[in-house]
Amino acid sequence: MPSKDSKTNFALLRDKILQKSGKDYWRSVEEFADAPEFEEFIKHEYPSQAEEWEDGLSRRNFIKVMGASLAFAGLSGCVIQPAEKIVPYVRQPEGIVPGKALYFATAMSLGGIATGLLAKSNEGRPTKIEGNPEHPGSLGATDVFAQASLLQMYDPDRSQETLYRGNPTTWQNFMTAIRAAIDENRADGGAGIRFLTETVTSPTLISQFKQILIELPNARLYQYQPVNTDNAMAGAQMAFGSPAHTVYKFDQADRVLSLDADIFSGFNVRYIKDYTKARAFSEEKKDINRLYVVETTMSLTGAKSDHRLPVKPSQMPEIAKAMAAALGVSGANPSIAGFTPKTVQWIDTMAKDLLEHRGRSIVVAGDNQPPVVHALAHAINSALGNVGQTVVYTEPLHPNAEMLQVENLRQLISEIDGGAVKMLVILGANPVYNTPSDLKLNLERMNKIPLRVHVGMYGDETAELCHWHVSEKHYLEMWGDTRAYDGTV
Repeated sequence: MPSKDSKTNFALLRDKILQKSGKDYWRSVEEFADAPEFEEFIKHEYPSQAEEWEDGLSRRNFIKVMGASLAFAGLSGCVIQPAEKIVPYVRQPEGIVPGKALYFATAMSLGGIATGLLAKSNEGRPTKIEGNPEHPGSLGATDVFAQASLLQMYDPDRSQETLYRGNPTTWQNFMTAIRAAIDENRADGGAGIRFLTETVTSPTLISQFKQILIELPNARLYQYQPVNTDNAMAGAQMAFGSPAHTVYKFDQADRVLSLDADIFSGFNVRYIKDYTKARAFSEEKKDINRLYVVETTMSLTGAKSDHRLPVKPSQMPEIAKAMAAALGVSGANPSIAGFTPKTVQWIDTMAKDLLEHRGRSIVVAGDNQPPVVHALAHAINSALGNVGQTVVYTEPLHPNAEMLQVENLRQLISEIDGGAVKMLVILGANPVYNTPSDLKLNLERMNKIPLRVHVGMYGDETAELCHWHVSEKHYLEMWGDTRAYDGTV
């Protein structure tokens, strides 16, 4: 906006100030001077605001308008509602008193790991989810996934019926078709039948699949889930010669080293409880634990750490080797040529601290890290004497752990491409959506399978490409079992 001497004539401005009485506000000297050039600039720059500048809406009038709007909105709730009848129980269910809640112990499985929960129920309907204080998988804690699962139960988009080629049908028709298809494949032992599930740890469901495979010995069961423990299983295979499940005792660890493992954002709320317990400061316990984090991107665990070392993803294996060498693992030969002096000093300081806490430390690798990093973490825990103290190994929780889930999927895709699959039953998964691009279960491959069955909670991408779709029950609507992080059923 151009500026002229007449607009900034301080003598004229002084005279105007002396003529004013009471409080007056302005945004600039030009506005106060009430120069014609300024008014012209306002109208040109903000034409919609020109009139409001001169005659704006007062606060009192604004409150009047909004108050009337809110009053009319409130009156919409005063419409007479249709009459509804309240019918009492003909036979009063035992234990149910209207208005009095009941609590049921349950568990939600996510990624094959169960969280023990307590479900609050009012008149037969779950209304609130909390952690079960007596369950070792939660100790009374819960996470956002468990809380959101209650909303999923009442999701109006959930599948509610059995569909055949997109049209509603009956359960009897579905069972008739499935029995006929199984009978057709029974002669060759079910050689053309394949089952694809997400990670299953339920002892009952695993037993049922074993019974099916006894009846149909040539059928095959495959498991695939995008977020899985393939790298951890392969790392254990490298370290021990066979897959193993690792259980950490963070409540007994004074020092924790995370190799890109976001332990605070995972599915295991027990680990968060244990870590917090060791972190608690009191008059009796003045020494708290210490957390070292090496990670490739910022995470919640990294944000909560005492010492954080950001590295490139490509550097993580060499970083792990350098740490293993510093902590006394034989055979670890890192290439530290690309390390900065700060990184080398960080590793040396961390290694000295962990060596001073042998048997009271934990080294944990993230699921997204390659198997070699997991194998090095196992070797470091062994060298520090943590095994049997803060680190415990158990049998894998899911069956066929020797075969990685991505290899499960690869073999299934190979059999589909070869025309060996006559009937595919997909339980609770959505592989059409979440399989990797080089192993995509797309329309072309699905059309090679004569009979496709999908059991799921939604009519998703996989359901659309299957002949049959059967609605899956929510975990709060059915009985079953599963396993916690430590194998507890």
